[in-house]
Amino acid sequence: MNIVKGLFLGSAAALLAVGGAQAADLPLKAKAVEYVKVCSIYGAGFYYIPGTDTCIKLGGYLRADVTIGGGSAFNMPAWNGNAGQKNRLSNDYIFRSRQDLNIDTRTATEYGVVRTYFDAVFNWTTGTDTVANGHLGVYYAFVQFAGFTFGKAVSQFDTPWTGYPGNNTSFLIGGYDDVTGINQVSYTAEFGNGVSASISLEDQSSYLQSALYNTSSPGLSATTQSTFNAGWASGVYGTNSYAGTSIPDIVGKIRVDQAWGLFQVSAAAHQVRASYYNPALETSGHPSDTWGYAVQGALSLKNLPTGPGDSINITATYANGATRYVLGGVSPNSFAIYGNSGVGYQSVAFAGAADGVFDGLNNIVGSSIQKTNAWGVRGAFNHNWNPYWSTSLFGSYTSIDYNGTATALICAGGAAAGSVTYTPGSNCNPDFRIAQVGTVTRWTPVKNLTFSGEVLYTYLDQASSGTVVLAGPGGTKPTNQTYELKDQGVWSGNLRVQRNF
Repeated sequence: MNIVKGLFLGSAAALLAVGGAQAADLPLKAKAVEYVKVCSIYGAGFYYIPGTDTCIKLGGYLRADVTIGGGSAFNMPAWNGNAGQKNRLSNDYIFRSRQDLNIDTRTATEYGVVRTYFDAVFNWTTGTDTVANGHLGVYYAFVQFAGFTFGKAVSQFDTPWTGYPGNNTSFLIGGYDDVTGINQVSYTAEFGNGVSASISLEDQSSYLQSALYNTSSPGLSATTQSTFNAGWASGVYGTNSYAGTSIPDIVGKIRVDQAWGLFQVSAAAHQVRASYYNPALETSGHPSDTWGYAVQGALSLKNLPTGPGDSINITATYANGATRYVLGGVSPNSFAIYGNSGVGYQSVAFAGAADGVFDGLNNIVGSSIQKTNAWGVRGAFNHNWNPYWSTSLFGSYTSIDYNGTATALICAGGAAAGSVTYTPGSNCNPDFRIAQVGTVTRWTPVKNLTFSGEVLYTYLDQASSGTVVLAGPGGTKPTNQTYELKDQGVWSGNLRVQRNF
């Protein structure tokens, strides 16, 4: 064995000697090696891009979770669709796997730091994706320079915790939520001592437009009539007749960040712009444009006597003609939950939210836009049992109110179209409330690895009462049957494992 080892070592030495002699004969200058250096200016995880003065940080997370008894991933309640109907087409469990990747770059200049940020997610979800076909989501893509933000970022109206005061679910409504970013041009001024103010122009086309219902139904074809009937029974009270965007939402915010927590006041102006009285005929005219608005107050308290790291986060929001500021970012505008009943075929609670309602054939006999009022409160108490275990208790309350004219338009429109017939003694009122309460417990056995379990209860309180005959409920529900109007509650749960890096 020693002889063999000696032969190998001798051969290697001979090759190195020959190679060295040949290299010495070549008139080449070795190129300097550029090493990746740590950039500590902006915090942990940043490195200089070799050959530049730009620092970069790569991060993200991998998440796997399953929702049980819900309507979609991320613990969406079973509050509409097949899940709300509780039929055999709904999924009792919904898996979702997600990979998030983000890129953060920063460069110091004479005008301050130039920052770019990009965040994208790759998802695979039960019932949405097939075999190996997932889908891509672009959350953030923005540039920050000299106080300005250009691109897709968290709204200036929103809080630092967006729609997550302590929850895992993406469907805790009762306040604003644009966690996946909104296109904007904004400016933030820092006044020192934690005081800042922002003003922003933000794209309303995705997050910020609720429904705008045209409740008239002149000359509906059989196919359109069937769609209209099914929509009405699920809280879609007419044809959604938003026009194209004309003016972005105008948003302002004042915020105070201190060691004790945060206080913030936000406001937004939202243009409500309808298409036509007859969506297929521009000569029918349209209602005059109008403006809605929303205001929000937010409070976060830290350093609580209950334990280190504990916090309370709470928001209160009011909107007129801008209901998405209260319904959150990814929740639906309409709801329909079915249950058992001793009266008729089944019981049902259906409800729909809209920025406004109008009706008519043309400018002569058409109404103006009747704006909808909405308000909500949402919050959470977050407690750390020890460095490894924590629990959050969270909840929300959401209220949608139509004025008397809008209520009359909705109820008359449903009756005129033959979509719904209220039996004698019953009451048609599209107002509704949604209450939610839940809890989540998290275990972090090692740094950046968290296991969590969440339970959520959602209760839909509708203002209508009595019984109705629905011409076409949609889904698998039978037509022209009597249904009892009854408030409904649903449970859902979620299990999650997430690894951050």
